[in-house]
Amino acid sequence: MVDCLGLLLAVLVTAANVTDRDAAMPLLEHVRARYRKTVLVWADGGYAGRLVTWANQALRLTLEIVRRSDDASGFVVLPRRWVVERTLSWLMRSRRLVRDYETLPAVHEQMVLWSMTMLMTRRLARRRA
Repeated sequence: MVDCLGLLLAVLVTAANVTDRDAAMPLLEHVRARYRKTVLVWADGGYAGRLVTWANQALRLTLEIVRRSDDASGFVVLPRRWVVERTLSWLMRSRRLVRDYETLPAVHEQMVLWSMTMLMTRRLARRRA
């Protein structure tokens, strides 16, 4: 999960047999507990359904699904969804994340956090022109 700037708020790595919708529940709980002022979350169509209702009732979060128009053909940039895709491309610049070296999900989560930390510290330390 990322913020509006694409900076990492939380990461959850699960086994391949866990659907994204099921993994979103503990992730949303974690984000809600840590970032109390969060009230709106944008997600893609894979998170539609009972997760929207659950987030609203259990966490008092508005989970807004960003859908692709039925009229659109080919590639279409959807509002807000590009932020996550951009963050993933930033993270894939870390060689360690490109290959599946890790066998434990917790280790991979730490590698994602480490990569984002490196990215953010480089941006903070870079000299202004």
